[in-house]
Amino acid sequence: MMAQPGMFVRKASGLVRSWSVFDGFVYSFFSINLVTLGFYIFSFAPYLPEANLVTAVVVSGILIIFEVFVYALLVAVMPRAGGDYVWQSRILGGGLGFVLAITGWAWILWHWVPLYGNMLAYNVFTPILGILSGWTGSTALYNAASWFVTTNGFFVSSLVVIVLAFIYVSLGMSWYARIQKFCFYIGMAGIVTMIIMMIANSQSDFIAGFNHYANSFFAAGGGDVYKQILAASAEAGYTAAPINKIALGASMALIPMVVFFNLWPNWGATLYGEVRGASDFRRNFWSMAAGLIATTILAVIVLMLIAKVIGWDFYNAANFTFYEGTSPFGVFPYPALLVSFLTDSPILQVWLLISMSAWFFGWCGTVFLSSTRVIFAAAFDRILPEWMARVSTKFRSPVNALLVMAVGGVIISAGMHYTENLETMALNSTVVIAITYLGTTIAAIILPYKDPELYKASPIARLKLFGVPLITVTGIIFLAFLLFLFYMWATDAVYGINEPISYIYMAVLYLISIIIYNVSKIYRRKQGINLDEIHKSIPVE
Repeated sequence: MMAQPGMFVRKASGLVRSWSVFDGFVYSFFSINLVTLGFYIFSFAPYLPEANLVTAVVVSGILIIFEVFVYALLVAVMPRAGGDYVWQSRILGGGLGFVLAITGWAWILWHWVPLYGNMLAYNVFTPILGILSGWTGSTALYNAASWFVTTNGFFVSSLVVIVLAFIYVSLGMSWYARIQKFCFYIGMAGIVTMIIMMIANSQSDFIAGFNHYANSFFAAGGGDVYKQILAASAEAGYTAAPINKIALGASMALIPMVVFFNLWPNWGATLYGEVRGASDFRRNFWSMAAGLIATTILAVIVLMLIAKVIGWDFYNAANFTFYEGTSPFGVFPYPALLVSFLTDSPILQVWLLISMSAWFFGWCGTVFLSSTRVIFAAAFDRILPEWMARVSTKFRSPVNALLVMAVGGVIISAGMHYTENLETMALNSTVVIAITYLGTTIAAIILPYKDPELYKASPIARLKLFGVPLITVTGIIFLAFLLFLFYMWATDAVYGINEPISYIYMAVLYLISIIIYNVSKIYRRKQGINLDEIHKSIPVE
């Protein structure tokens, strides 16, 4: 049913539809970010030596298309700020919807801030400062480059992420769209530069350049560093599978790792209450799918060129020895940094690294933006305190929800950088988000049967496959994929997330959400407000 007067915090949300479909595409493209999330998780592929990274990227991309179907269809039914929370609370029930969505979109995103901070240090601060120190001979710049990969440096990087994300999101959707489009164009210029440099050079050019700059700019210790890294890897018993070996069976085991990078084309689904034309399924689908498809193609091209120029054995050996602590090259083997060694032009080197950093700066706001809409929606429904639903009249952004994310991000970042225990406890952060997706997928599957009136009145009611609602068919396929991921994560230690203490910690986060919901329900009942009735209603725009 539609909302009744006085049911929600106010008559209208206060948010406005200020994004185009293209803005949604750019957000999706940055959410499954090849340069930040992709290069980071690719570096762990050596721990599954029989698998083929290209195969895992392509197969996972095909399977994740069904996730895009599920979310694009749900957006068309209920294009409201809050996404997963709104759908789950209206289809599965308010309590379950709140617990799954607020844990997966709010509390757990605090734990991602330190990961963003690490990537800022690995991909931006250390490479750029290292290159600049080499060309200027500045000891201070070299020390700064080294400092950013210390505990204090990582924490400061996390604080920079929080400040940037706070500024981006507080400016509102219109300004955020401008920022991400600027970074998109600069970042694409950077990746094109990187691709051209790899096409124009050979592996022998890279070996000469790498040995020179690894020693002169990054104090690798002298000699043939390229061969030293390969030797250290071989001594540890690691050999990369050839890139041209499809190895489908073995590569399936790599997919639960790869999805750390590409499971998020739907990251903007919580924002579609602010996207124009969001009731059009096809527009929603392509705004997400185009980001996934483009990123998958780009990843394959870059990985194949890395094999051609940098050398597949060396690239994997460099990652393996970096984590094992046996590499003479003491910094993260960030592909853009490695490619910068193909030229002796300081201008081209600096341009490449700065333009590639736009991939980070266009992406870093994703750590808070989607989460603020879930917090806002839960507060608008009167579960969370009403002040969290406040919207800035100037920028139309939920400033207090943003403040909740920023404060939580600072606290958790300090805990994760300075205490090993919290870092171990939070290993299941990816799993918690996937559990949220599981709830939404189940809601999608049962929607036509649980709420036939809502479904039949929606623009997707005519979309069927063999007489079965398309949303149910695609939901079942994506559900099967999620269950495969959960099984692999829970049974294989290689993914690093099945520590018992981590499961307990995540359970505590869910318990906190359960307590909040039930306390709120009792409190609102005393005020004469029935949360169950609210969750039977479609929130106003």
